[in-house]
Amino acid sequence: MSMNNIKVNIQYMMPKRLITRFVGFFAGCKMGKFTTWLIKKFAETYDINIDEMQGNIEDYKTFNDFFSRPLKKNARPIAKGENNVVFPVDGTISEYGKIYDNIMIQAKNHYYSAEALLASENDAASFKNGDFITIYLSPKDYHRVHIPFGGKLVKMTYVPGEAFSVNPFNAQNIPELFAKNERVVCIFETKIGKMAVVFVGATIVRSIATSWAGIVAPNAWRKISEFDYTEQDINFAKGDEIGKFMMGSTVICLFEKNKLNFDKAVKPDYAVKMGTVMGTTAKN
Repeated sequence: MSMNNIKVNIQYMMPKRLITRFVGFFAGCKMGKFTTWLIKKFAETYDINIDEMQGNIEDYKTFNDFFSRPLKKNARPIAKGENNVVFPVDGTISEYGKIYDNIMIQAKNHYYSAEALLASENDAASFKNGDFITIYLSPKDYHRVHIPFGGKLVKMTYVPGEAFSVNPFNAQNIPELFAKNERVVCIFETKIGKMAVVFVGATIVRSIATSWAGIVAPNAWRKISEFDYTEQDINFAKGDEIGKFMMGSTVICLFEKNKLNFDKAVKPDYAVKMGTVMGTTAKN
């Protein structure tokens, strides 16, 4: 058995949810000076740019507060131009490209379906032969999620699942990783058709929150739960905040066929900043 297989098998056996609950409880505790010390050490270890965040480290009473820290106004300017589609998060591009029929690439020699990711055959049909992009958020990154293109929220789906780490090693070694993990799927109507923004949970990701529903994951439902917003007027301009993670994870965006042209700079392992240009809307 290879070392990679051993590492993967260990993760299958790990009590991932127990670890996540323990870390989440600890990260949510107010421990005064110890919390401040911990945050400072974390910021130093991961070389976090604290000059761009709102407030000072001492203002953050829990580690979770710091991890989901807001940034100063204009720290992430949103690319102008009505045809520009922007990156929703800070992070590193894992994969991007065409959705071949219903299939997306996870990593070399690993594929998964849009239907499995979205937990809906009907939703997946909207993105048949469309485009997708997967962005990994490391511990150092800004962990709020913004909308890539202006639109109206029409649906949210909570999908229970595992809590595997979503680091590059696991993406390359665990089949259908993103369709295995707990996640929150958000569907928007835009002027270029439907757009999906998927928040993927992971080990020690204590919670996923959206701006309209608060904390969605984890929860006690433990079953696929759909929320219909078609009759509500929940609209976002390009670059508006739509949610946040407590600890690092992954965001996946899906677009309809022939609606998006990726920017020439987009490529795997490329580090991106929220608000910069991901691509432009396609001319029909």
